Amino acid sequence: MASTIDMQDIRHLNLFSQITRINTRFCILYNETIIFCVPKSFVSKAIGEQGRNIRTMSEILGKRIRVIPTPRGIQDARGFIGSIVKPVTFKDLQVTPNEIILTAGNQSKAALIGRNKRRLLEMQRIVKDYFGKEFRIV
Repeated sequence: MASTIDMQDIRHLNLFSQITRINTRFCILYNETIIFCVPKSFVSKAIGEQGRNIRTMSEILGKRIRVIPTPRGIQDARGFIGSIVKPVTFKDLQVTPNEIILTAGNQSKAALIGRNKRRLLEMQRIVKDYFGKEFRIV
């Protein structure tokens, strides 16, 4: 899964653990949002009653926070990538032996790539860390 984490990720993970009482190793930064991956059975506990835990973390860190289920393998790639890029939608996701190809319309494609390819580069790093494959947008 995720190959390396830096000090900032460790701080985010420690804060998440203190507030939610759930330990996780997966923290992603995508589109100025901090995304935590937890097992599917713990997602509602991590969010907290009426979103209290997420709201508290968002106030402390000054960034948007999201919690998504951890993928169990390559079969969960479509849901995992869809959760990360939400609310942007895409048409199709193909998994080949060495890459993941995402098909999107013109508007969605622009939103997925981002200014100066920033979101594309973030997603390529995420896909490489989690699935060990290259990522392309068509």
